[in-house]
Amino acid sequence: MFKPIPVAIGLRYLRAKRRNGFISFISLASILGIAIGVAALITTLAVMSGFQREIRDRMLQMAAHATVSADGDVMDNWRQAVTEAGRDPRIAGAAPYIETQALLSGQRRQPAIVRGVDPAVEGKVSVLAGKMVQGRLEQLTPGSFNIVLGQELALWLGVNVGDSVIVTTDFQATPVGAIPQLKRFTVSGIFEAGYQEFDKGLAVVNLNDAQRLLRMRDGVTGVRLRLHDMDQAFAVARDLALRLKGPYRVSDWTSENANMFRALRLEKTMMAILLSLIIAMGAFNLVSSQVMLVTDKQADIAILRTLGASPASVMTIFVVQGALIGIIGTFIGVAGGILLALNVDTVVPALERVLGFTFLDKSVYYISELPSQLQRGDVVTIAAIALVLALIATLYPSWRASRVSPAEALRYE
Repeated sequence: MFKPIPVAIGLRYLRAKRRNGFISFISLASILGIAIGVAALITTLAVMSGFQREIRDRMLQMAAHATVSADGDVMDNWRQAVTEAGRDPRIAGAAPYIETQALLSGQRRQPAIVRGVDPAVEGKVSVLAGKMVQGRLEQLTPGSFNIVLGQELALWLGVNVGDSVIVTTDFQATPVGAIPQLKRFTVSGIFEAGYQEFDKGLAVVNLNDAQRLLRMRDGVTGVRLRLHDMDQAFAVARDLALRLKGPYRVSDWTSENANMFRALRLEKTMMAILLSLIIAMGAFNLVSSQVMLVTDKQADIAILRTLGASPASVMTIFVVQGALIGIIGTFIGVAGGILLALNVDTVVPALERVLGFTFLDKSVYYISELPSQLQRGDVVTIAAIALVLALIATLYPSWRASRVSPAEALRYE
């Protein structure tokens, strides 16, 4: 008695046992369709967000958040840059580096990036020392000409700890023509970053040895920075470059890997659009069930109209009834999707045991477990889309109900 009459009748239609059980079945199918679509979309986006986070974290374990390098080939005042970086509370660590493309030769040849680092301060900007599977980073002493290789790179070159690798960096003009610059290095360690770009494409040497290899004297390529908040990487690096008062190049982790992150975002967006079709299918079933309900309730609608109900009141009855179906389906889907997304690490191993195979084989994939990162924005957006689709699905059947003529509906009653 305390509800508006259209709302009360709409709630009664939702709870009442209908004469046509097929309509009830389609309404239940609509609820399940919306719930399954919402749950599947929440879980899928959580897993894809987890993959993005895993890839980003593995990449940033070895790469700097930002770099400041000279506008030319050599940065001579790198010590001043490191000192200025140490005074900035936003910067967690800074270290000089030298980086160049080179051809590495063992039993086979492979191009790779050769990076010169100072082992004493490298831990401030990367976790390379913790990724060593053979040898130690401290073995990269000045003048030793030792080299540390990624695991995939070492396998491809056919070398192991103690073997020699020839590094070819550039050609030098001589009276007899261009001669490549060659230097023999000894493999002193192997690391595994869990990210193919580094495992197959990176070799690390001592900073002093890289300077001698490239004839850079006391210069470096630039300074690598690790920040407390990596989302401020470009702004912090730009501020540092401005304080150094010179032409410097500034880059951060987002610009250096823009194509990869753009591809991941596009993949996530397309997956969201495709899985939204499941929710749309549930909304389409809702249209069907509401149309049949209106047909089944034409006599009731006519009686309400003769008792003084307006077309808007009749329309409200069926909007309420259909919207409640969408709300129930969305609520069930959100609850199920959140529970599944938070327990992916438990559900997937259970499925693997039941089905008898592994989804992500460790011998094939770098990431062998399904990561999950539930984001509040994704859940709210998905729930809002489901509710809007459900509400839109009720408008046409409700409008048809409001257009029912009492005389025509009661003619054969």
